[in-house]
Amino acid sequence: MAANSFFKMCLPTDRIFYTLFESVADTVHKMGNTLQEMVYEADEDKRASILAQIENMEHKNDDMTHNIFTELGRNFITPFDREDIHALASALDDVADYVHGSANRMYLYNLTTVTEPMKKLADLIHLGCKDIHKGISELRDLKNIRNVTDSCVRINSMENQADYVFDMAVADLFKNETNAIELFKNKEVLNALERATDKCEDVANVMETIIVKNA
Repeated sequence: MAANSFFKMCLPTDRIFYTLFESVADTVHKMGNTLQEMVYEADEDKRASILAQIENMEHKNDDMTHNIFTELGRNFITPFDREDIHALASALDDVADYVHGSANRMYLYNLTTVTEPMKKLADLIHLGCKDIHKGISELRDLKNIRNVTDSCVRINSMENQADYVFDMAVADLFKNETNAIELFKNKEVLNALERATDKCEDVANVMETIIVKNA
């Protein structure tokens, strides 16, 4: 704790935010990777272990998000607009929450089969989290605005693909699933996964706002 406090004192106050955001983005990236691992894991016990990893990362992310809000109230100097710092922290936290929520529902609902659309949505979340990590890492000096923009474009494209996958999967469920309980469970998991992609897009929207204001 003391070492961490000393490290923070040595940083210019506006640079603390970059360090915190990069740490959050790194955790979100890892959560996307781990969710993808979970949906492709057939063994139920191993899935439970992977879920525990996601839960630990989500708790870590909550702590870091809280630190961002604490620093926002403590520091007068910020690297970009205070409302954008708040919006970016909230959007990143939402991604982590929905990744965790998706994994949790898959486990608690005891799905007998993780469907191909679920795997596809997890693949897209993985890509979205990867581009969030890339985009956030470029915000520190804004020398490579094109890289941030490219990440945002890819995230927006990912979310459009996720909408299509979700719509087709739900249509197929209503057409072919005769067990009401299984239909409900599958739709709830699909919905949580699709919402995670929406939250990735929210992060992209905030990053675009930041680069427009600071370019």
